[in-house]
Amino acid sequence: MRAVWKGTIGFGAYAIPVKAYSATTDRASGLTQVHVTDGGRIQHRRFCEADGAEVPPGEVGKGFPLPGGDVVVLSDEDLASLPLATAHSIGVLSFVPVEQVDPVYFARTYYLEPEIAGTKAYVLLSEAMQQTGRVMVVRVALRQRETLGVIRVRDQLLLLETMLWPDEVREPDFPFQHEDVDVHVAEVRLAARLIDRLAGDFEPENYVDHYQDALNELITAKAEGGELARPAAAVQNAGVTALLAALQTGAEHAENAVDRARGAAEKAAEKAAEAAEAARRAAQRKTESVD
Repeated sequence: MRAVWKGTIGFGAYAIPVKAYSATTDRASGLTQVHVTDGGRIQHRRFCEADGAEVPPGEVGKGFPLPGGDVVVLSDEDLASLPLATAHSIGVLSFVPVEQVDPVYFARTYYLEPEIAGTKAYVLLSEAMQQTGRVMVVRVALRQRETLGVIRVRDQLLLLETMLWPDEVREPDFPFQHEDVDVHVAEVRLAARLIDRLAGDFEPENYVDHYQDALNELITAKAEGGELARPAAAVQNAGVTALLAALQTGAEHAENAVDRARGAAEKAAEKAAEAAEAARRAAQRKTESVD
C-alpha cells in the first residue's frame, strides 16, 4: 500500500508520528460506455457553456458563483494559500463512547501506521482506548479539505474514519413519520422471534458479490462465443475509408487536370490549324492576284 498522508496525532506538546493508508478500495464493475455499433469508447469532454469551446485541462479551475451570475475564479495558488491548521497533524478534540457516533457520519476509512519513533506511544494509546471503550474525535485535513473524524481501534490498529460535517447529513422527512401506525405487541414478538432465528455473528467472508460473479461469467461466455466488437479494427477501417476517399478525390482532380490540359491542347491545335489554313489561303490569293 502507498501512504496517502503523513503527519502526527497531536496531544498538546506531544505527538505520535503516523502514516495514513486507504483502508478500502472501490471495486467497480469494469464496464465502460461504448458505441454499440463498433465498441469504441465514449469520450466525455469539457465544454465551456459561455463560448461552447472545448476546454483543455490546463484551463480548468474552480469558481464560486455569485447570486447575480458573476463567478469568483480561484486558482490552485489561491486555494494553497488558505491556512489549514491540521494540514500535517490530526488534532484531538475529545474522547466519546463509540455508541454515540452514528455511522451515517462516516465517509472513508484509513489505516494509521506508526513511525518507528512513535510505536510505543501508538500501542499505549490503542490499549487505553480499548479499555475505556471510547473513540477519539479529531479534526484533520486531507486533500486540501479539513474534515471531522474519529479514530477507533481495530485489532490494536488505529483507524481514522473521516466524517461528514453535521450540515452535510440530510434530515429525513417522510410521511409515515408523522402518522400513528398501529403495530400490535404480538406482531412485534413474532417478528423478534424470526429475527432471533436468523441471528448470528457477522463474518464478512461469508458474503459474496453474486452480481459481479454473474457479470464476469457473462463476459467470459460472450468472449468465448466470439461476440466481440473490434474498435481498433473499426478505427483502421475508418482510416482506410478516409485514405481511399482521399485517393479518389486526388484521382478525380488529376483526371480533371488531364482533361483540362487535353482540352487546352486540342484547342491550341485547332487554332494552329486554323492559322495555317488562313495563311495558306492568303498565300493562294496573293499568287492568284499576281497572275
